[in-house]
Order: sequence, then structure tokens, then C-alpha cells
Amino acid sequence: MRVLAIGAHPDDVEILCGGTLAKCALRGDKVTIMIATNGNVGSAKLTKNEIASVRRKEAEASAGIIGADLIWMDYDDEFLFHDRETRMAFINAIRRANPDVMFVHGSSDYHPDHRICGEIAADCRIPVTVPLILTEYPAMARIPHVFIMDNLGGIGFEPEFYVDISDVYDTKCRMLRSHESQDAWLQYQYSMDYVTFVAKSSAIRGMAIGTEHAEAFRSLPMYPVVGGPSLLP
Repeated sequence: MRVLAIGAHPDDVEILCGGTLAKCALRGDKVTIMIATNGNVGSAKLTKNEIASVRRKEAEASAGIIGADLIWMDYDDEFLFHDRETRMAFINAIRRANPDVMFVHGSSDYHPDHRICGEIAADCRIPVTVPLILTEYPAMARIPHVFIMDNLGGIGFEPEFYVDISDVYDTKCRMLRSHESQDAWLQYQYSMDYVTFVAKSSAIRGMAIGTEHAEAFRSLPMYPVVGGPSLLP
């Protein structure tokens, strides 16, 4: 199976579904991580170009831990908008990955880039199959099933499905630690310990199903629904 996780920023998918992606990779799925923005305002010391370059290298290192491909969209951090050009770029990138399953941000997440990224991705799930919408990559044969990822901190999100990630939690943490610059930025901006914050979130989700760590999802509640929880690892 082909799996595509679409995050607004470098490190978003590691936080919200990194363990699930690790389990997908272990069962033999082809995993692709697609990142919409380049994280180019996430530093108190480096220039925009410098931090964007650093964050791309960190994203490549993280994806490499589970053998995932990386699609780098390179939009400016904090300024992702849903316009024709961006939607066409998303359609092309999704076609490149040709997924059976997509993981996307939800509409109630705290960050505007998250919300817009999820909206564009969800709105592209049908157009990617339309042959007369022309892009570099050809139209896909079928509509992918879409899972909505948890909100950061779990705020305002009611899970439908859980994935027990206890056995791959160390892998998730290794992926997160690849993003060293983001760890430094969050310490500066929010006085937040990166991995500790994620550990608390996954432990809370794990409590719901009696495991040490879990990640939570919902299916996109829109016609047509082409899959379900059996697609999760």
C-alpha cells in the first residue's frame, strides 16, 4: 500500500503520525512525507534561507529513518494560502506519491498553515483522479482514503481510531530529534521541551486504549468514503 502524510511544516507529521508511519513502513508500505512549507521563520538566529536549508536537511534525515520519500513543496512558513496555483501544486505532488491513504491536518487545529494545508489536501483528493486536470504527473486511478491527524496537544479533536505506537515509540522520537533546529526554536518561543511534550500527548492517547503510547485519527467525513480503520497499521 502507498501512504502519504501531508504536513504543513517540517516535523508536523512526526509529531502527529510519526509512529503510525513507522508501523506502515515496517509492514512494507511505501511511505511518502510531503511538507508544504519550508520552516523559514523558525529561528531566532539564522536567516530565512539558512533555516529553510537546515530544516530541509533535518526533514530528509527524519524521513530516512523509516525509508520514506520526501516531497518538499517550499512554500513560505506562516503564509500558506489556498489559491489555484497552490492547489495545482498539491494535485501534482499527491499524484507523484499516488497514495492509497493520506494523512492530513484537521480543520480545527491551532495553526493557520495546518488548517489550510489540510483543507487543500482534502479538496485535492478527487481532482487528483480527473484526467483533464493536467499536471506533470498523470491522474491517479482511484480516490485515496483520507485520515485526519490529531490536533497539536489533542485540543478540539475527538478521535475515532487509535494506533498503538508503543513498539515504535523510540523510532518516532528518533525522527523528532532529527529536527534539532525546531527543538531549539520551541525552547526559545514556548519554553517547550520538544520530545517531552510529544510524549505527554501520545501517553494521553495511549491511556484511551490501555497502551503506553498511541496516535489518534478520524476519517474525513465526506463523500465518497473509500476506506476505513482496516487501512491503519
